Amino acid sequence: MIKKFLFITFLWITTLANAQINEAGFFLGGSNYIGDIGSTNYINPNNFAAGIIYKYNLNPRIALRGTFTYAEIKSDDLDSKNIARQQRNLKFSNSIKELAVGVEFSFYDYDLSSQDDTFTPYLLLEFAMFNYNVAAIEYSPNNYGYENKTSYSIPFGVGYKTKLFGPIALGLEVGVRYTFSDDIDFNNPEIPALEFGNPNSNDWYVFSGINLVYTFGRPACYATPNK
Repeated sequence: MIKKFLFITFLWITTLANAQINEAGFFLGGSNYIGDIGSTNYINPNNFAAGIIYKYNLNPRIALRGTFTYAEIKSDDLDSKNIARQQRNLKFSNSIKELAVGVEFSFYDYDLSSQDDTFTPYLLLEFAMFNYNVAAIEYSPNNYGYENKTSYSIPFGVGYKTKLFGPIALGLEVGVRYTFSDDIDFNNPEIPALEFGNPNSNDWYVFSGINLVYTFGRPACYATPNK
C-alpha cells in the first residue's frame, strides 16, 4: 500500500513538473499591524516581511497558491492621530510566522507561454495559520513571561503580475489579514497592566511588497472555446 501511494505521488509530482502551470519564488516587502496600539492606517508598512511562494495554475484565470512568510511587526501610540492613544503611550513589537493556502483570481487570462497574456491584476483569498508570542504571566511590574501561540487568519488582497523575461514574472501585492485573536499586541485581560483596547475587536496585520517567481515546465494546454 505504501509503495503504491509513493508511486502515485511520484507520478503526480512528475506531471506537475512537466506542465507550465507551476510558479515558485519569493516575497519581499513590509508589514504593519492594526489593532489597539498605534496607527490605524491599513497600508502603512513599518517593518520587514519576507517569504516563499508557490502557485499551481488551474487555468489562465485561477491559481491555487501556498505561502510561508516571516515578518516583524511593531506599533507605537505616538504614531497614532488619536490623542487618547498618544497620551497612553504604549508600544510593542512581535514576530509572525505564517503559513497560508488559498486561491488567486486573475482579471485577464495569464499564461507566460503565450505572447499576449503576460500581465494582469488579481484578487487573492486565503486561509492562514500563524505563530507569534503572547504575554502569559506577570512576574513583577513591567516584567512578563511569554509563550508561543498559534492562531488563524483570513488573508485577502489585490495584486498585479507581469512577465519580466522568459519564465520570470514580477508581482506587486497587498494582503490584509483579519485574525481570530486579540493578543498580537500582548493584550491580556488576565494581567491588569496589559488589559487595554477593545475586547470585541480582533487584531489585523498586513503584508505589502513584491514577489519574483520562476515558471517551469512545458506550456500548459488550457481548454479554450472555439472562436
